[in-house]
Amino acid sequence: MSKFKKLLEKIKNNPKQVRFEELDKIRLHYGFAKRQPSGGSSHYTYKLKGFRLTVPFKKSHIGEAYVALAIDATKGVIDDEQDA
Repeated sequence: MSKFKKLLEKIKNNPKQVRFEELDKIRLHYGFAKRQPSGGSSHYTYKLKGFRLTVPFKKSHIGEAYVALAIDATKGVIDDEQDA
């Protein structure tokens, strides 16, 4: 099992203790483009195909709702990779 799949499993098993850096690694590995708006905003937006997710970067851990949305979007990308 690759280190990214292990990290994804760790995130799925404990969505309350996910750091921004961990989620960022997963998103970038699966091809999502990361963008931070100018003007000092603390939110990052990830886009890939029809998926879009905006995640705040204020605290050490990301909210569970954002983690659930990120996992759902990542599942769609992983499923597309396996179908190809």
